[in-house]
Amino acid sequence: MNSDLLTVSEVARILRVDDTTVRRWVKQGALEAVVLPHVNARQAYRIKRATLDRVLGSINVQ
Repeated sequence: MNSDLLTVSEVARILRVDDTTVRRWVKQGALEAVVLPHVNARQAYRIKRATLDRVLGSINVQ
């Protein structure tokens, strides 16, 4: 697995929010994610580390 791509759970843990919150942000377009092919009902996402770094950087600036 490429360490530049983070799972929803990893991002949620870093941001200290629930997985559902991260998924909502992705669906709303607030957080850019890579959509993986899936066979289950739930959409599979990966978030680029660079995207998360930008989000964290914008939080620290405020």
